Order: sequence, then structure tokens, then C-alpha cells
Amino acid sequence: MMIMLTPFLAMAITFILPLFLYAFYQTLHLKTPAFTNWPFIGMLPRFLWNVSRIHEFSAHFLNAKGGTVEFIGPWFTNMNGVITIDPMNVHYIMSKSFDNFVKGDLFREMFQAFGLGIFTTDSHEWKYSRNLLQYLFKQRSFETYQEKAIHNKVEKSLIPLLNHVQQNESTVDLQDIFNRFTFDNICLIVLGNDPNCLSLDFPEVAVEKAFNQAEESIFYRHTVPMCVWRLQRWLQIGEEKKMTKACKVFDKFLFECISSKRKELIKNGNKNEINVVSEKNHHVDLLTAMIGEEESKDDESGDKFLRDAAFNLFVAGRDTITSALTWLFYLIATHPLVEAKILEEIKELFGHKEKPWILSVDETKKLVYLHGAICEALRLFPPVPFERKEAVKPDILPSGHHVYPNAMILFSLYAMGRYEDIWGKDCLEFKPERWISDRGGIVYVPSYKFFSFNAGPRTCLGRDLAFIQIKMVTASILWNYCVHVVEGNCITPNLSIVLLMKHGLKVKITKREI
Repeated sequence: MMIMLTPFLAMAITFILPLFLYAFYQTLHLKTPAFTNWPFIGMLPRFLWNVSRIHEFSAHFLNAKGGTVEFIGPWFTNMNGVITIDPMNVHYIMSKSFDNFVKGDLFREMFQAFGLGIFTTDSHEWKYSRNLLQYLFKQRSFETYQEKAIHNKVEKSLIPLLNHVQQNESTVDLQDIFNRFTFDNICLIVLGNDPNCLSLDFPEVAVEKAFNQAEESIFYRHTVPMCVWRLQRWLQIGEEKKMTKACKVFDKFLFECISSKRKELIKNGNKNEINVVSEKNHHVDLLTAMIGEEESKDDESGDKFLRDAAFNLFVAGRDTITSALTWLFYLIATHPLVEAKILEEIKELFGHKEKPWILSVDETKKLVYLHGAICEALRLFPPVPFERKEAVKPDILPSGHHVYPNAMILFSLYAMGRYEDIWGKDCLEFKPERWISDRGGIVYVPSYKFFSFNAGPRTCLGRDLAFIQIKMVTASILWNYCVHVVEGNCITPNLSIVLLMKHGLKVKITKREI
């Protein structure tokens, strides 16, 4: 049967496809990190050829090009924009001209799984979400509640599991353990429910897999022309089919949690007491607190708001912490001198504590060297490896590059942490000392240079809470165990909106004798 070709398809096969293939051939032979702007297809071939190692490629390329480049995509694909790691550009976009740079409608479409949460919204919707969460996070009772949740999860789940692994002398994926730990923890803090994923039988958790799949599909949308993933979404094939299935799984999970929480509050007859919990010297989970704030809305719109808020909090408090812990332990395990200094600091401050011992919030603030090690890990392996913005009105960046409405502006946080102009010639080295002053205090680095917690008005609300959690977990593990990375473990970043290890972190656990 003869297949009739449309004029556009015929032109693509006749002219564009050979040009695309030729561009790929040339790409194979380019030894310098250059983007050639080809007719019709723009700079896409060089980008696609390096997509499997896009973070390292971006770092090398942006360093060589002074920190900012203009990217031109294929014609009619709306992939044009600016990629930058220049601190002055970051400061200008995230702070000085904040109102002119937004997430935008395309961002919300690409990150549709996030809904209308704090990460995707602009203007009044963003301000409302931020003010609400800021109010809840500032409650002293919330810090106490989180400390108790983490303490119990470390003591009753993490330590027993690591003891079991150590006694059986088995190899374990530490990233998977952290994934389970943070999933349980964020469920407790946000939903008031512990799914007990971190248990000896390592149960399969469908909703956790769904979160991971959604994030990978969102990353995929950044690597191909918009028309491609929109067509796949319409046809329900490829990554878009996976995205749809993932969304159904975690939406079912979140809406069931919200419905269950509403019924629980009505049954207990304490819905009207939610807003005064801070007066009772205890705290409820964030979902309960947010339901109290959303009482005036009808159930349907309120449930959608709660679903979006919960999903955004899951990504912020689960995936990012998993990433930070995984890369931190990899770096510590492969830098014995750093590990020795962390242990020396812990012993000097808390050597009198009996095992097993878990830090309190106040104790975490005394660990300066560990704080420096965490900052170094976040600099080299930022949990969110890229940030995206677009301009409302035309503008000129401090670097001299023009930006136009609806054109993407990408920040490579991964490349920024390896930018010599910011961190010096030793930028690839893991050196916690760069964060410690001569007087033994923590060195302050502006957020537009150390971008791991965002910058300007959108600076991460959970920054302090993240440091507390990472320190509590890290100190507890290092004080009780030695972590040995298994030889042959392929350490490479995955391709997702959160920087995890593609193949996990395979380790052996042994008891530490101090």
C-alpha cells in the first residue's frame, strides 16, 4: 500500500533529515565544546549528542564560554533562549528584576505534575502559597515536631535496618535506603502518616516509583522540541504515557490521604481546634494545618490546592534530601581525611554520648565542619541541577545578552558549582574547608553564587530544616557505622529534574569502633 506524504513531511525527509544526520556526523568529530547553529535544526544536534552526560558537558561548555551562551533550537520549536551560570545574571534575574522574570505558562505545562504549587506559580498564587508555608515553618512547634519525627525514624527504622545489613554483611543501595527514609519522613511531616517503607523487607512502593517517573518525564520534556512531547502526550506514547500513569498513581495516593484526613478530623470533632494547636505546645502535620487554613473553600477546590501543595512539599522535602545525603556519603566515603575530621568534630563535641546516639536540633548547629562538608556536596551535586525562567518584557542581562518574552532562561546549578570564576581553580575538589573561616565559623556565600537553595524572594523556605535533617542523619550513621563504596559501582547522575545516582550507591556497612 502506497503511503501519501504531506508536503511538510516530504520536505523534512528531503532537506532537513539529511542536514540533521550531517550535523550529527560533524558533532562526532568536534573536539571543542562548540554549538554550531545549523539551518532549520539550530544547535540541537550537539545538545542531543551529549544529553547522556549533559551536566558535565554544560559545565565544560559554560566555563569555556564565559558563563553565558545563547541557545538556538530548531525552527518553529520555541527552544531558543539563554543558558547562564554568571552570578551577576542570577542576581539580576532572581532579585534585582524579580518581577520581570517568571515561571510562565510553558513552565507550568512542562511541570504539570506539580499543579499550581509554590514551585510553578507566579504573582498572587505564589505569594499566597509562600506566605502560608512560611507561617507554618516558622512555628517553633513545627521544628519540634519535625525533630521528633526524624529522631524516631532514625532510632526505630534506620539504625535497626543498618544493624541488620551490617550483621548479614550484605551489599545495600544506600540511595534506596535514603529514598525510603525521606519518603516515610515526608509522609509523617506532610500527611501525618508513616507508610513504613524503610523496613527490613524493603517493600515495593508504587507511589514512590511514580514520583521518580514523573520527574524523569519532566526532564525529557526539556530535551526535545515542545511539539514532540505534546504529540506524544496526545497519542499517549513513550515518556508521556509513563507520565500519565505516574500521575494517576500519586494523585490517587494524595487524594486518598486528603480524604482520610478530612474524615479523621470530622470524626474527632477537632476541626475547629486546628488553628490553635500552637497554643497547646504541640504540632500537627502540615496537611492538618493547611486544611485549617482552607476551611472557607469548598471541598473540591480545597482538595486540589492541598494536593498541589503536598506534591510540591514531597519533591522539596523528600527527593532533594535523598540526593543531598546520597552524594554527601559518596564524597565522604571516598575522602577519608574529610571523614576523619567530621568524626573528630563529633567526638570533641559529643564524645560522652552513648551509642546509639542521635543529634538534637540544637546540637546540629554546633557542627561547623560537617556543615561545610554538606555545603560542598550541595555545590558539586546540587539536588535540583537546573532552574528555568522566562521574561515578561524584553530585557538585557548584565552579561550583555538580550532576553525576550516567552524565551527560556536556563540556569545550570551543576555547572555553576564548577565555575572557576566563582570557586577558583580547585572548584572540582571536595574541600569543606572553603566554607570555614579562620576563626572557625561558617563562611557566608551569597545565594546568587551558591544557588542550591535558590535565590532572592524564592529562596528555599526549608533551607534550615534541610540542614538539620541532613546533619541528624549523617552524624548518626557516621558515629555508628563505616560506609564502604563497593568497587565497580558506576557513579553517574541520572537524567531527571532531581540529581540522583542513575545506578544507586552500592555500599557495605561495618560497625565503627571509636
